[in-house]
Amino acid sequence: MKAVVVGSGGWGTALSQALCDNGHDTWLWSHNPAKAAEMEQTRENPLLKGVKLPDALHITGDLDCLQGADLVVCAAPSFAVRETGRKIAPYLTEKTVLVSVSKGIERDTNLRMSQVLQEETKNICKVVALSGPSHAEEVGIRLPTGCVSACPDRAAARFVQDAFMNDYFRIYTSYDIIGVELSGAMKNVVALSCGICAGLGFQDNTKALLMTRAMAELTRLGEQLGGTRRTFGGLAGMGDLIVTCTSMHSRNNRAGILIGQGKTVEEAMKEVGAVVEGYYAAESICQLAEKEGVELPICNCAYEVLYQGKDARSVVSELMGRAKKDELLERTWM
Repeated sequence: MKAVVVGSGGWGTALSQALCDNGHDTWLWSHNPAKAAEMEQTRENPLLKGVKLPDALHITGDLDCLQGADLVVCAAPSFAVRETGRKIAPYLTEKTVLVSVSKGIERDTNLRMSQVLQEETKNICKVVALSGPSHAEEVGIRLPTGCVSACPDRAAARFVQDAFMNDYFRIYTSYDIIGVELSGAMKNVVALSCGICAGLGFQDNTKALLMTRAMAELTRLGEQLGGTRRTFGGLAGMGDLIVTCTSMHSRNNRAGILIGQGKTVEEAMKEVGAVVEGYYAAESICQLAEKEGVELPICNCAYEVLYQGKDARSVVSELMGRAKKDELLERTWM
């Protein structure tokens, strides 16, 4: 099978290695031809330092590599998914399976990444979302990892499962693409928030409180949009939330820590040196929640800190001082 990964960031590179390990004719495309040439020569991506890329992996900056591809993986940052979808559309056929691994909600349209791709490719082929607790750094060194292949078309979900699954990358299938994609977007906002709390000096109790109540917010919004409750307690939901909120591999967590320590949002993102998806998702998620009439106190507070310059410590006080609630009478993920 011919597989092409479009996007040579850390995650796209790790996924291309997994496909190559499984014996597929695998190509990794970079929008920067100079970067592609350097990676082809050095057999290493600077974003995955120390990971030697397989000799069989083709690395290129030429989109013609998409010709005849059976599987195409879109690994662009969320803000670039629409443009990327537009570029790859001419190469796709009804037999292609297109995999979205970008985590976010598009600003203003409030569309999930698979929906953006469907629009730009005119629904010519099946689109599957692949998501879960998966740091590129760990998949790159082949540590055991699990993800979910989600699509209402079960055959397409299983096709992606078969393409990626091996002895270090375990893939489950799901029909709930709504819940899987929403989880992937919202967990980045929560990870930023957990990082901010850590930067302020708060510790484990605060992190546990924040993560659990954020899960209630995710479930409220997810069910409103048609997601399945069990998804939010699974790999793509709770699993991804845990790994992103607790690891220094997480760019969102690291950026949050810097903001909590007093850096501006711009300074924090520059210091992290890579895309901080939670920053973009905070605005999109809040737009979506307002449109749907769903209350998301934590995400709204994150938006106020990130976009309105509100003091993070005062925001925590506001959250702690909210009206009394009964945990079991709320619609939560439990």
